[in-house]
Amino acid sequence: MSAGSNTKPHWQGHRDRLRTKLITRGANALEDYELLETLLFAFIPRRDVKPVSKALLTRFGSLSAVLAADPADLISVNGVGETVAAYIKATREIGTRAAREEIQVRPIISSWTALLAYVRSQLQHEDREQFRVMFLDRKNQLIADELMNQGTVDHAPVYPREIARRALELSASALILVHNHPSGDPSPSRADIDMTREIMDALMPLEITVHDHLIAARGGVTSFKTQGLI
Repeated sequence: MSAGSNTKPHWQGHRDRLRTKLITRGANALEDYELLETLLFAFIPRRDVKPVSKALLTRFGSLSAVLAADPADLISVNGVGETVAAYIKATREIGTRAAREEIQVRPIISSWTALLAYVRSQLQHEDREQFRVMFLDRKNQLIADELMNQGTVDHAPVYPREIARRALELSASALILVHNHPSGDPSPSRADIDMTREIMDALMPLEITVHDHLIAARGGVTSFKTQGLI
């Protein structure tokens, strides 16, 4: 571009058009790479970010996987520095907290769709198995969502007595058990079923109910209750 020219760089016009599309037609009108572009606009102010957006999606496979990626892995993508990686992680945390609010404002069993979305967004891209417990009060409202243990790619040790102790500390009346399968397949294993029964047996004398056990993976979320396993 010559000195004194008023011609905008091509990427500036693209940004203007994409912002207008987002505002006038809504976010659903944007492709995944376009939505990611709009996020990158603020963090990479003087560069065409479409190649960066597409490179991120190619590297991680999906928009949700980009948001869940480790900062070190994000930085490995050309055009992504520490600042961009930090803002991507902040964006994911904003979404997570907003999703958590959806399941905190009313009884969790009446917010089942929101619960499944929250669980999947939290765990589907984790590369190590996590075991979490959602502790509920007498009105089935969320008291706490806590990580009880984290393990390897296919196992996270679970201690029923620890779960029972924590439930008593929080005065919980019911629980929802949650863990992930890094393999991508949310189908329960024999070990998953046996472990669930051990936890239920430990809680029964305390009159604490296990409403469900959810397994999250890239392939979806499996509910033990829906499967007739509870």
